Amino acid sequence: MIRTLDPVTLEVIRNALPAIANEMAADLQRTSYNMMIYEVRDFCTALLAPNGDLVSQNVGGVSHFVADLGVIVVDGMKRYGADDLKPGDVIITNHQAVAGQHLNNIVIYMPYFHQGELIMFAMVRAHWIDVGGMSTGFGAGPGVADPWQEGLQLDQLKIYEEGKLDEKLYRVIKDNIRFPESSLGDMKSQMAACRLGTRRLDDLFAKYGKETVQAALSRIFDETEQKCRNVVARVPDGVYEASASLDDDGILKDVPVVIHAKVTVKGGHMTIDLSGCSGERKAAINSRTLAGARVAYKALTAPLEPVNEGSFRALDVVIPEGNIMMARFPAPMSGWSAVVPTVVDTIVAALAKAMPDSVPAGHHGLLGGAVVFFGNHPETGKRFVVQSLEGGGWGGRPTEDGESATVSVCQGDVRNGSIEGIELKCPVLVESRAMRMDSGGAGKHRGGLGLDVQVRNLVEGRWNFEHTKRQNCPPWGLWGGKPGDFGGYLMRQPGETEFQPMRGAHVAVPVGAQAIVRTGGGGGWGDPLARDAELVARDVREELVSADVARRDYGVVLRGDRKVDQPATDKLRGEMLKTRAA
Repeated sequence: MIRTLDPVTLEVIRNALPAIANEMAADLQRTSYNMMIYEVRDFCTALLAPNGDLVSQNVGGVSHFVADLGVIVVDGMKRYGADDLKPGDVIITNHQAVAGQHLNNIVIYMPYFHQGELIMFAMVRAHWIDVGGMSTGFGAGPGVADPWQEGLQLDQLKIYEEGKLDEKLYRVIKDNIRFPESSLGDMKSQMAACRLGTRRLDDLFAKYGKETVQAALSRIFDETEQKCRNVVARVPDGVYEASASLDDDGILKDVPVVIHAKVTVKGGHMTIDLSGCSGERKAAINSRTLAGARVAYKALTAPLEPVNEGSFRALDVVIPEGNIMMARFPAPMSGWSAVVPTVVDTIVAALAKAMPDSVPAGHHGLLGGAVVFFGNHPETGKRFVVQSLEGGGWGGRPTEDGESATVSVCQGDVRNGSIEGIELKCPVLVESRAMRMDSGGAGKHRGGLGLDVQVRNLVEGRWNFEHTKRQNCPPWGLWGGKPGDFGGYLMRQPGETEFQPMRGAHVAVPVGAQAIVRTGGGGGWGDPLARDAELVARDVREELVSADVARRDYGVVLRGDRKVDQPATDKLRGEMLKTRAA
């Protein structure tokens, strides 16, 4: 019997589908083994239709995963077809020819059947701490020559078939990763979350029936699309462009990675063209993803609304094959995410003139400052890996300062690891985690601050020092705001007095070495001389801005008690304005 799709039923189903994905996420967090999942939250949970349409994704899930789930389902359907998928099947995949990311991002998904008909898939993508090869931590870095060196490639394989474990495949995975208890435990947590999703779908379809749920889903997609069109329709039609760059790709020194976005707006429809970005590189910073464009579009149109396939119907994305964002397998992709946040920022920056009251200055533009140290504990003989993602500064906004110490626009609710958790589980000492004075760009609305996280290793081991390098293109200011500072890594060996800049993967260090993971600040928004002098003084008192920068960039003179000397400030600001006009 077909139930009438009344407004109440529509709203119940509209909220039920994201709720299923959210409950899957909570289940995954509670049962996982790996800090990257249960604390940092580097994962997403979702429901998808057999044609790859995104039905729902958990709130706070890693944002840049939103573009690369449907392609996996489409590829899986080509591989198996509806007739070769059965209840109890569980598929595992991370293959870069389709998934387009580093191999640590493992996807587990299973089909959902209603009365014998394949209706949806429940899916979890989550970051494993190791998949063999050079993958320990956040990935092997840009120096990896190919995917085989990075780790295990799992290409749409059934780890369970009709409820029966493939013992041989399980053994192959177990024997080729360094942390089988953690990673295979996470796999079981991913499977449990998917099973929970299918049980909740059973409840939903039993209550409302297939026709009603699918009719509601069609309406939800249509209405989501229209909401996005309505926002874009308020942007003047036209072609908008912006460029940015990374200093290099980690191998070819001083050869910048160019990022160029061309955004065309016409009648509520948007086209994002990334054809002007660099071609694929030999360094492992390639990806195969629409994430940059989709994350930017979602942030501009409906950032607080649940995401589904309708969110992107009014968007066309142009990325040619062979582009660094649409690399062809086997181009190495270990550092796939290095470019994506800056791509998002560049797309947003292109629209600054069209949306001056909405667009912020540039943010730190990286997927967190990665804290990765690993080795064998001499007392227990067990392997360990320290992992955390440290946030940076966001750009100043049209109405307020940028946020400090916050992960990138691509990362949803990803968080840094707690100091207590890190020190309890691993032989390191977190000596400080502090905001970097003067790292935020000056402006009427100041850029947010980056972090310095200093860690001392208490045993021998290896550090990963992989970081997006943007010294030559720091987070930009808007409307007269100044750029934020860039980030990097520093290392001080035992017996040395000074920290030195570092780059590289699997860098061997002795007991007592100290690393600083440094993240960038955000750009400033608006003329620094227009900032309220009392706010500048407050920033100095809170050690966010130095007295020298207060005077140099903001024209604010402070007395000995660090309060505003108003006559001296008025005089200095007047002189600075005259100098500009000359």
